[in-house]
Amino acid sequence: MLLEEFDPDRDAVISPDMIVRPIPDFPEVTVSCFSYQLFESTLALFDSVQIGELHSAVGLNPIYRVEYKGKRFAFFQSRVGEPLCVAEYEDLIAMGSRRLILMGNCGVLDRSIEDCGIILPTVAIRDEGTSYHYLPPSDTIEVNRKYRDTFKEVLRECGYPYVEGTTWTTDAVYRETRGKVMRRKTQGAICVEMECAGMQALCDFRGTEFFQFFYAGDNLDHSTWEPRSLSGNVRLDDKTKILLLAFELGYKIMA
Repeated sequence: MLLEEFDPDRDAVISPDMIVRPIPDFPEVTVSCFSYQLFESTLALFDSVQIGELHSAVGLNPIYRVEYKGKRFAFFQSRVGEPLCVAEYEDLIAMGSRRLILMGNCGVLDRSIEDCGIILPTVAIRDEGTSYHYLPPSDTIEVNRKYRDTFKEVLRECGYPYVEGTTWTTDAVYRETRGKVMRRKTQGAICVEMECAGMQALCDFRGTEFFQFFYAGDNLDHSTWEPRSLSGNVRLDDKTKILLLAFELGYKIMA
């Protein structure tokens, strides 16, 4: 199978440093999210300075420097879907990013997880393609190895309950069939998303630090699909407060 054709050679035909240049004094911690509405509502809380931009066929993606509790962070909006999400962060690494905290939305496979509840993934099921270009084949990848306990401390201090467990990373959002949902639940998955496995694989391959957490969106653990707060403008204030937990984690790391 081609997915078993992992090549560890780091000398690729095209590499990010051929496309982008380092940004001087790149902040120690990068924070990102996927939702445009959430990104804009959070950016509005800061005095921001644009320090660079990412280029792709879908347009320019600005990178900002913001300050939180006296610490400087890089802040940008990640693209939905693993290939572009990974490719743009490849560029960020070449620009100077060495530590990413990424907050994503996910669908839940356990109806007891509340809408907008916080989920801390520990393992990602690799039901996608991008991660297999960065790591040898395996069914799963361990995620959030380094800062799991630190983030739990942040959640306790800020009064947020959470659940932790396995996430299912897929690259085919419209092929989450009932049969697959049941199989992934049997494998222990409590949620589904589209980037975690590939982003962890990328950062493992490049030797950079990665941490991701989710807020719960739609519910797949029901006889019919329940969108709940999937739409970006639903419960936006709650989501903005949850994203600030990424900055709290970054602050703890830097402090």
